[in-house]
Order: sequence, then C-alpha cells, then structure tokens
Amino acid sequence: MKVVNHEFWEEITQITTAQQVIIDRPKGQPHPHYPEMIYPLDYGYIENTSASDGGGIDVWVGSLQTKMLTGILCTFDTLKRDAEIKLLLACSARDVETIINFHDHAMKILYIPKPKD
Repeated sequence: MKVVNHEFWEEITQITTAQQVIIDRPKGQPHPHYPEMIYPLDYGYIENTSASDGGGIDVWVGSLQTKMLTGILCTFDTLKRDAEIKLLLACSARDVETIINFHDHAMKILYIPKPKD
C-alpha cells in the first residue's frame, strides 16, 4: 500500500520557501572535521529551524535552476549512532547520487523523493 502524506510535503516545502537557506559549507570546501571530505555541492541549513543536533535543518542545494524541494535524505551514522534528515533543494538525479556517495562512507542512507503533484 502506498500512502503519500500531502500535508507533510506541503509544510516542509513551505519552510524551504519561507525561511532563508544559509550555505555555511560551499561547494568545493572541506568538511570542518574531515578535511579530506570536499563538499560536492552547497550545504547548509534552513534559518529559524531546529534539528536533533541543535542546529538548523540541514539542506543540500543542487544544480537545477529552480530551488524547489526535490526530496529528503534520511541518514543514520553508524559510528555516532545518530540519525538526521537533510532536505534536498534543486537536485537533479545526478546531484542526488553525488550526495548519497558523499555520505555513504559511514552512513546508511534512505532517499525519499518528493512525490509529483
């Protein structure tokens, strides 16, 4: 049985358009704790939101021109035993693959694409 919660997607989309996206790790920059990990796309958070790590909700911004919500990436860090969500904005299929590969070394990943309207 396939169930799509349209209210969930409407609310999460609303937050991505109503709040500013802060890019604190631009494409090409190293991870602050793991300098060998270079960010393949812009990465940051959504202002005035909160996540389990105490920061804002994480966001990846892809290469598409339209900054629409593409989907959600659920990550489980097997070393820290920590789970998070990351919103994907303007991500092509290639961007999603790149993001998954970036996280894949120590994390289990679930990508949930935004359903078509």
